[in-house]
Amino acid sequence: MRPIRRGDHGPAVREIRGLLVGLDLLDGQPGGADEFDQATEQAVRVFQQNRGLSVDGRVGAETWRALEAARWRLGARTLYHAVPEPLRGEDVRALQERLLEMGYNVGYADSIYGARSARALAQFQREVGLVPDGTCGPQTMNALRRLGRKVVGGRPQWLREADAFRQSGPDLVGKVIVIDPGHGGADPGVVVPEGALRWTEADLAYDLASRLEGRLAAAGMRVHLTRGPAPAAALPDMARAQLANELGGDLLISLHVDGHPNPDADGVAAYHYGTGSGVTSTAGERLAGLVLREIVARTGMRDCHTHAKTWELLRLTRMPAVRVDVGYLTSPLDRARLIDPRFRDRTVDAIVAAVQRMYFPVERDVPTGSIDVRELRAALAAGVVT
Repeated sequence: MRPIRRGDHGPAVREIRGLLVGLDLLDGQPGGADEFDQATEQAVRVFQQNRGLSVDGRVGAETWRALEAARWRLGARTLYHAVPEPLRGEDVRALQERLLEMGYNVGYADSIYGARSARALAQFQREVGLVPDGTCGPQTMNALRRLGRKVVGGRPQWLREADAFRQSGPDLVGKVIVIDPGHGGADPGVVVPEGALRWTEADLAYDLASRLEGRLAAAGMRVHLTRGPAPAAALPDMARAQLANELGGDLLISLHVDGHPNPDADGVAAYHYGTGSGVTSTAGERLAGLVLREIVARTGMRDCHTHAKTWELLRLTRMPAVRVDVGYLTSPLDRARLIDPRFRDRTVDAIVAAVQRMYFPVERDVPTGSIDVRELRAALAAGVVT
């Protein structure tokens, strides 16, 4: 869908305004009922900021789905496992977060009431003496309100994710990674003309992805890319997440470059799944931190830190996922780096080192910048297991 923005009119704008009024983000008075005015744009920005979305003041497909999901509050409707279209909404996410706090395994709080959420709720119901039907109605809501945390001394999701990595071992051989070059097809991402040249985010992201594919395959990993160099059509993030799940990835790394009207904006940032209430993919958060620190150490780029987001690519994947924005194409400093193949090689080596460190037990981790990626390939060639 074309993003709805300031100056637009029509029934869709009226519905957006109604949802924002229902969330107490808009009083309904400024402008006409079907006008996307300045107050509406500001309310959309506040909503996006609160929900961990990209803050641009426009209602694209992802923001639209988030607005529709936000209309539901936990307890306003009965939740049950619907097939083939599961229930979605903020009430589902609130229930998932409550179950996670109590130690039940719902996976990520992805706002989708699927089979795993139903099983976790049925386990809770069984333990408190209710009918274990996986349906969240009034009786189950009363039981949830009465009980506090079940697990103390550590986040249960962190314990599960850390144990899964520990059991998989430090060797990269046979592990599955999905590399997602951002944009592509009719969506070039950030575009910067420079004389006779035209630099695009999609092309640079694919170049980084193909270099990373070669390095990780040489280290023994099974590598999949979500797109080729010139796809016929742009692939939305929801479809990319679904593809990664179907491929059975152990990790997902999405590669982008950024852009900003201010040419002084530069640096590298990494993103993982997380909500404003503190629920996060702890493995994704660790991977984002490792990738960021390795890139900064090996390239000297400005550290723009790690950030929790609820983007669909991070929320809907069933494996730890990170998005890395490698510099600003609109920055003369970063652009000079990005168009240098040697810089892209250093960036890729940094990501490979971060992936290897991800599988080291925390007590066996090594200093940032100390892994020689060439040694990983040499060890594999010699048949040596890490």
